[in-house]
Amino acid sequence: MAVYVDAAIWKWAGHRWCHLLADDTDELHRFAAKLGLKRSSYQGPPKTSAPHYDITGFERDRAVRLGAIECSREEIVAIFRRVRVPNGKIQP
Repeated sequence: MAVYVDAAIWKWAGHRWCHLLADDTDELHRFAAKLGLKRSSYQGPPKTSAPHYDITGFERDRAVRLGAIECSREEIVAIFRRVRVPNGKIQP
C-alpha cells in the first residue's frame, strides 16, 4: 500500500496546503499519526467522498521524507477517484 501527496499550492490561512491520500484508510491514519497529525483533522465520509488529510507544505516535506509518493495534479485526481467512497458524501 502507498501514501500520496500532491503539490502544496492551495493558499489558505497563511499557508500552502495539499492533500495526503492512501490506498487504504487504515494506512492513511497510521501515516498521519507518524506525521503527528490529529485524527480530528481527518476528512472523509460523510463530509467528503474521499478519505484524506489536508496538510501544509511543511508537513508535506516531512511526509515525503517518510515515504509518501509525490504526485502531479492529474495523478492525485486519479487516486482520489480510486479511493473515494461511492455515495459517501452527504448532499446538502
